[in-house]
Amino acid sequence: RQCRRVKILATADVTILGAGVFGLSIAFCCAQRGARVRVIDPAGVAAGASGGIVGALAPHTPDLWLPKKQFQLESLLYSRSFWPEVEAISGQSTGFANHGRLQPINEERLIALALSRIVDAEQNWSDAAVWEVIASSQAGEWAPPSATGQLIHDTLSAHIHPQQATQALGGAVEELGGVITLAGARQGAIVDARGWRGLVDMSEALGHEIGNGVKGQAALLDFARPGEPQLFADGLHIVPHLDGTVAIGSTSERYFKSATDTDGQLNDLIAKAKQLFPVLRDAPVLARWAGVRPRAFTRAPILGKHPVNPDWFIANGGFKIGFGMAPKIGQVMAALILDGVDLVPDDFRANASMRPKG
Repeated sequence: RQCRRVKILATADVTILGAGVFGLSIAFCCAQRGARVRVIDPAGVAAGASGGIVGALAPHTPDLWLPKKQFQLESLLYSRSFWPEVEAISGQSTGFANHGRLQPINEERLIALALSRIVDAEQNWSDAAVWEVIASSQAGEWAPPSATGQLIHDTLSAHIHPQQATQALGGAVEELGGVITLAGARQGAIVDARGWRGLVDMSEALGHEIGNGVKGQAALLDFARPGEPQLFADGLHIVPHLDGTVAIGSTSERYFKSATDTDGQLNDLIAKAKQLFPVLRDAPVLARWAGVRPRAFTRAPILGKHPVNPDWFIANGGFKIGFGMAPKIGQVMAALILDGVDLVPDDFRANASMRPKG
């Protein structure tokens, strides 16, 4: 994707390196507040992991509450207004929907654990969402197979179409006067949001490995179930998109030769999904996708002051929860950049995400 129109931005208040969901969410929140924003990415919008197809915005369990879970909760709740606002400004669909999630309970001993989390959800999620245990029969043919006949249903989970959402976010930034370009001057506050390659570059500069890239492969099926909840079973995410497709994901590959090639691992994933969910058995494969997700060693995003360039900021390490975290990250980073107000959780700071090599 190239920029929608030719613009000239003489001076930028904020320069963001990286046109993925983190970089563009920050750009969007800064532009909404009147900042002049330039986003630079030599590969264009949604060229990396943010151009994916799965988009499961699923929360952590509501027990054993941590600052990371609180941040994610606030971001998922903010998503309910954030993504519709992006759609209204850009005129493009993001695929966002808050239709919940179903998970099977395959062991009798785990039913009690699932039931105990109802109280945790009431305490930590308040009345914003529900965690409950239901019979498989209540979900009809869309129910994931469950050895106990019981399912976990939560209403906090949402889903999005990552590629569509990132494109729409880029469009919204441009509509607000921001510039997205393949190259340009770095001016004003500089934010490093370059994804997995940025983590590798920083690790080399520090002599300490703070993160890496983990490849994922996914598939898009021609099967329409818009409005149904997403499914999670046996490590598989099944996401029924609003556009009449269903996404299956994903593999998790620490070591890989090509960042974007699909292979037999995806074939196995598709076969597993069709075996596990007979309703998908005859659905044709429309698209195969592969990309590399940025993973910090804490599995939490890295936010705040940059660990290499002290005058810069950083927003990286979304890994598997990047889209769920992005709205709140945009808000928090805009406050830090424009106001000097630091609301970054301590566990998200760069120093907490570094460890020596070896």
